Amino acid sequence: MARPQQRVRIAAILIACVLVYTLFYISDGQRAITWSSNRPPASLSQNQNHAAKDLEKPILEPTSSPVSPVPTVSSIQASIASPATTPVKSDVESITSIGGSTASSSPTPSVACVPYEQLQKQRNGPLSEGKRNFPFSRPPLECRTFKLPSLEKLIERMRGIVKDPDLFRLFENSYPNTLDTTIKWRGFSESTVNDTFPEELAFVITGDIDAMWLRDSASQIYSYLPLLEASSDPDSLASLWRGVVNLHARYILISPYCHSFQPPPESGLNPTTNGAYLNNHPIPRYDPSKVFDCKWELDSLASFLQISTAYYQRTNDLAFFQRYNWVDAVEAAIKAAGDMRLGTYAADGKVEDSAWKFTGWTDRGSETLTNNGLGNPTKANGMVRTAFRPSDDACIYQLLVPANMMWAKYLEEASLIMAKLEGEKAHNLTASMRDFALGIRKAIDRDAVVRHRDFGDIWAYEIDGYGSTNLMDDANIPSLLAVPLFNYTQSPFPLPKETPRDQSQIYANTRRFVLNESNPYFMRGPVLSAVGGPHIGPGKPWPMAAIVRALTALNPISDDLGKEEVEIEEQIRMVLDSTAGTGVVHESVNAWQAAVWTRAWFGWANGLFGELVMRLNEHDEAARRASGGGNEKSWLGRSWQ
Repeated sequence: MARPQQRVRIAAILIACVLVYTLFYISDGQRAITWSSNRPPASLSQNQNHAAKDLEKPILEPTSSPVSPVPTVSSIQASIASPATTPVKSDVESITSIGGSTASSSPTPSVACVPYEQLQKQRNGPLSEGKRNFPFSRPPLECRTFKLPSLEKLIERMRGIVKDPDLFRLFENSYPNTLDTTIKWRGFSESTVNDTFPEELAFVITGDIDAMWLRDSASQIYSYLPLLEASSDPDSLASLWRGVVNLHARYILISPYCHSFQPPPESGLNPTTNGAYLNNHPIPRYDPSKVFDCKWELDSLASFLQISTAYYQRTNDLAFFQRYNWVDAVEAAIKAAGDMRLGTYAADGKVEDSAWKFTGWTDRGSETLTNNGLGNPTKANGMVRTAFRPSDDACIYQLLVPANMMWAKYLEEASLIMAKLEGEKAHNLTASMRDFALGIRKAIDRDAVVRHRDFGDIWAYEIDGYGSTNLMDDANIPSLLAVPLFNYTQSPFPLPKETPRDQSQIYANTRRFVLNESNPYFMRGPVLSAVGGPHIGPGKPWPMAAIVRALTALNPISDDLGKEEVEIEEQIRMVLDSTAGTGVVHESVNAWQAAVWTRAWFGWANGLFGELVMRLNEHDEAARRASGGGNEKSWLGRSWQ
């Protein structure tokens, strides 16, 4: 056994080795990285504005670089048609503009574009005239990352409808947040830039992390669904939407089991260093120049299908899905999910070789999987095993019910697109998608409905196929509370009649369970009472869950719950009072201290609040029509002081 002095020397040597390795990795991670299959052509690389390097970013807490004006796609097209002759900018010269646009230059803003977190701290006026005194938190016009005239017209129209100054200011700050601040780059795939229909790409960050989550980016743009209409205008919402779908498809083809990704090489943006790469060990491994983080989350693939079907339903643009990589990406997603339908054991008792495993060097139990990366044993039943929840926390039982619901629902919806596409591959995929969804629905009906002593038949959050269940819910979507938001209970391909289930009643029962102390992650306090989760921990509910509660109280599936008016009013007041005067929606809030919250910049939750206000406006208009013009109890016409 080594003596104490020897142990100290050994420990010092080990620490020094780790520091040297880490410093090498950081410096190596700051080099300009391109993907070998996607080198920009000379016509583009001569006109790129390179981002400032990320040398000052903490390795374990990646943060965003300053948000700066993004050139319009029309200006990009013009620069491609007439390449500039000016030399390439240095990093220092281009530090005030977002790197990687394919435009030769961007308009010089008349104001300095500061990071969004800093903008919030400035508490710019005029403050709202209600008791909460919310600041105006939108960036200056020239610093907004995507300008949508129809959104600006909508906000102005809502100014005359939303009578409460604090409610309007929160809507005014939150609803445009994704477009104002998170469209980090837009451009074209370098391989199609000279085509008649070049492949549009859009890199959308979550907010305070410079990476693109499939789930978050899909949810962020989904908030603008009412504004989506068919358009070939390169600066339209339709173009942005196509860019997100196309980049999702590329990412899924690169690594279908990963959930968050680095900017594409065409952007010229530097990859963000993620210290988790040193600690996490997924199998298969991933390339950190392409992938930011890799956790197998089924809802990420479902989110790709969700925004795909939403685009088609709003635009009827079938040709888009035939042009690029959408069919191949759907095929890759189906294969990845299908390979995870295996149980832990084969029929002969041997342990199955899982398509994806994960272990992590961590002090948090939710950041690694048991059994050498396999997770807890699972019995095959037709559902898909997913290692992580939409909160990025590890599943206890890997048959995650809401994620499987969402996957099944959008498999069905996307199959309606696939059925209209040409080719044998599309024909075969159509049948596979529908069979896959049906198998999941049957398994959920058979294995995921649990008889609760207080609430009757409810859906479990997670199951293992052996009979074990995890009865809870989490704030992140998809959740059990959010089932009506993706309309799982309605299917174009219903279950056989011999296995009927009263889905509406099961949801109503489940909802009562979720919003009760029987749910271990329903958190109560004077500031906010809502669902939270293990990601932030007990006592820190998520405003997102309060918003979902209000949205589902408005949904027809919840009509039998009663008292929806009181319930909705409570949620709106809590969200208003939980911003700690910032005038934006946070990730989580201490249930007892409004000033203690996480994430100053969280695009998804802000967009969701905007959705709620728009839904309340629809409700008010319907009530006004039903009453012949008067509506004394309108949601948006009342005071929230």
